[in-house]
Amino acid sequence: MNIALFSDSYIPTKSGVVTVILQLRKALESMGHHVVIVTVETTPGERKTREDDPCIFRARSIPLGLGTDQFIGFPQKRKIMRFLREHQIEIIHSHTEFYIAHAAKSLGRALHIPTIATTHTMWEDFYDYYVPMARLIPVKAIRKIVKRLYKKFYAFINVSSKAREYFKREHMLPHIPSAVIPNAVDTEAFNGNSDSTDALQAMRKNWGISETETVLLFVGRIGEEKRVLELLEIAMDIVNERDGVKALFVGSGPALEHMRKIVQKARLDHRIIFTGFVNWTDLHTYYGMSDIFFTASLSEMHSMTILEALISSLPIVARQDESYLDTVFPGENGYLAQSDQQMKQLTLSLIDDRDAREAFGKASADIAKRFSIETHTKRTVAFYQAVLDSWPHQLDEDELHRRIALV
Repeated sequence: MNIALFSDSYIPTKSGVVTVILQLRKALESMGHHVVIVTVETTPGERKTREDDPCIFRARSIPLGLGTDQFIGFPQKRKIMRFLREHQIEIIHSHTEFYIAHAAKSLGRALHIPTIATTHTMWEDFYDYYVPMARLIPVKAIRKIVKRLYKKFYAFINVSSKAREYFKREHMLPHIPSAVIPNAVDTEAFNGNSDSTDALQAMRKNWGISETETVLLFVGRIGEEKRVLELLEIAMDIVNERDGVKALFVGSGPALEHMRKIVQKARLDHRIIFTGFVNWTDLHTYYGMSDIFFTASLSEMHSMTILEALISSLPIVARQDESYLDTVFPGENGYLAQSDQQMKQLTLSLIDDRDAREAFGKASADIAKRFSIETHTKRTVAFYQAVLDSWPHQLDEDELHRRIALV
């Protein structure tokens, strides 16, 4: 099968979507499929300098700004058309809904091949943080925009039931066939080289954390849409109430400097630590040296960092949200809190109960097995094949679900 993955984000940009695309490409190729990437330049003229990978086409772009490291692409459709024809592409899979996605749909029609999309982002939760004067824009307007952006795709891959239910609402796009294929993590790539006890202790020492201290870990974009300011308040309350506890925020983003100033003003910079940007290939060590993963985010579709925490055998404390229903099971591998205050209390209870942490951690490792990259890729291929077998006629959603269930 010859497959084109379209995205507004790709390396060297770091994000959950980029991780998904990298893993999917690698896994598809290992199964014998041919995969090309159509994405954006991240530096001027980059497309011309990337001759080391002839399967990547980078369109001209400009930085998005708005506190992000994303780019707006300006696809040169004729050149991309030539690129897709050279690689005899049979199906286009978009991981974005913006300019690159518009090119994907347009080129799919021109080439008479199907264009599908994975729905990664809940824009109703995000726009308030990035769109100027967002509070003046009603949610209904955002829904109309999202509907317009997605309405011409042939089918959807939803990363969670939360995502599928959103697009199946009567005012959205219930007629477009879809199926849930959860995100996955390439376990071998993520922590194939397990850290030794000495390596984990060395990393703790590097950040001024002793062997006996309990570490609360957050990994992700340090942006307000992740409710990191609320999480910081929870962390500050916890370290003030418990000795021997430190909180570690791993990642970068527009709220990072503000959070550092808050911590410095409270004189807690020795208890609450910000690492800044960390390479994905080094992340496993931060998970490995930690004791509890916590997040207050309510804007996830299907969190990659939660999956990484599962693989790392960590108990998880999160706010109640549909996106966590297949990864966090209260009383089994963690807790889902109804409020920030309850989240604080549940985290304190885990800090005080080492046996529960260990039992929850073992359960997380077992749950992680459900999200292998091999299973994810086989389900995705089954989705592709169902699309190709039905195109250009209406895709039978029941048949689509049946094929995926057989994997």
